[in-house]
Amino acid sequence: MRNKYLTIALYGGSFDPPHIGHKAIVEALNKLDYIDKIVIMPTFLNPFKCVSHAPSELRFKWLKEIFKDFKNIKIDRYEVNQKRKVPTIESVKYLLKTYKKIYLVIGADNLKDLNKWNNFEELKELVTFIVASRDNIPMDTKFINLNIDESVSSSELRKNINISKLPKECATEIEQYYKK
Repeated sequence: MRNKYLTIALYGGSFDPPHIGHKAIVEALNKLDYIDKIVIMPTFLNPFKCVSHAPSELRFKWLKEIFKDFKNIKIDRYEVNQKRKVPTIESVKYLLKTYKKIYLVIGADNLKDLNKWNNFEELKELVTFIVASRDNIPMDTKFINLNIDESVSSSELRKNINISKLPKECATEIEQYYKK
């Protein structure tokens, strides 16, 4: 089925582990009336990292569980299915076969390295960036800003797992996995 009329927000990432900050971003995106659907795309392996801590299939399963009651959300397996590092531009081109317009959601912590992304010049012609606030990092006014009031990061949670920072839908399972 073709959805060429739909405008989507692509929210990709490692989600290793998924946390309440990720959920807050999706909740904020859901309030934007110019977005028809949110596509959440977990990586098989982040192009800037050498390892994932939880397997991609498990992270995908957690995201399905966390967002199962949300409307207009799709958890997309594209990058997981590739079983390799997938540059964002490749995922965007895959989605443009189906969707008309893509807003690409990134965290403010990605701004400093955005020009290092694969084919960044082409990517910025294909998408409109939405930048989610994070860690009091100054926001760039040339992008749409999404103010998120959650101070949490996956890397910090891996070091010191805190169940209160995990989505309730699978918090216990996530906590147990990272405590191993």
